Amino acid sequence: MSRLGLGCATFGREISQDESFRIMDYAVAHGITLFDTAEAYGGGQAQEYRRKALGVDDQREVSSEMHSSEKIIGRWLDSRGCRRQITLLTKVTSNFSRAHVREALQASLERLRTDAVDLYLYHSFDLHTPVEEAVAALDEVVAAGLARAGGCSNYTGAQLAEALTVAENHGRARFEVVETGYSLLARQMEADLLPVCRQRQVGILTYSPLAAGFLLGKYQPGAPLPPGSRFDVIPGHRDVYFSERNFGIAGRLAAMAERTGRSAALLAMAWVLRQPDIASVLVGARNTTHLDNALEALRTGLPDEWAAEMAAW
Repeated sequence: MSRLGLGCATFGREISQDESFRIMDYAVAHGITLFDTAEAYGGGQAQEYRRKALGVDDQREVSSEMHSSEKIIGRWLDSRGCRRQITLLTKVTSNFSRAHVREALQASLERLRTDAVDLYLYHSFDLHTPVEEAVAALDEVVAAGLARAGGCSNYTGAQLAEALTVAENHGRARFEVVETGYSLLARQMEADLLPVCRQRQVGILTYSPLAAGFLLGKYQPGAPLPPGSRFDVIPGHRDVYFSERNFGIAGRLAAMAERTGRSAALLAMAWVLRQPDIASVLVGARNTTHLDNALEALRTGLPDEWAAEMAAW
């Protein structure tokens, strides 16, 4: 996998298809060839979320298309003819029974306009599916050639370890990768997931290195949310990030940026990229300058003393 991956959740939700195409073209031209999507990513799904969770029926997205991320990637792959250049990852949301997982993957493949994905992940742990069934379901789609490998996202270390043990005991294909959030604000994986991945040799992908943009300082306590921002489209992000601790870290990052002459985005990205256990860091982008920041962070790195200071926050 490329050291940087492209997070495609914004496609059709916060940015148009034309802008999504430009970003994918730019990513590949600069060596970013891991594309991360999911059946749950879409402008239509975001609207549905607000209706169900908040009782708000409005449109803040650029489109109301369901599954817009997968569909836009599929159209782009079709138009560019470059499927073999891309490491393609998608996810199933819930119900990890054999029948549903295969059905969900086949629907994703149709939207992505491809015969197989490289990685197929469970989007989060499903309390209603026995681990043995979930492991068997992934094993079957891998054996059928619909996915090259399977994995999981947003699992705890204990949940991942159990799935790995079940796979080993039953001779099933194991979870090869785990995807988790990781940033200056979200470091839970260091004590929980990371030791399991090291011991069992599972690859780690991380997302939200800038904490969904929170670390850039554009959100302030009590201030209105910028229209069209991630926190405006998916208001649940406020529950995750808005806290006295997190606003304090964002303030310290802003002060370091002023002191060092490097942007907060560059510092936060470079800090995540220093973690040697991470195979690839996923970057969500609304425009190509967001990718430029990640690419510059990868090139320039971070001095040890700065990294140590940030780790102590």
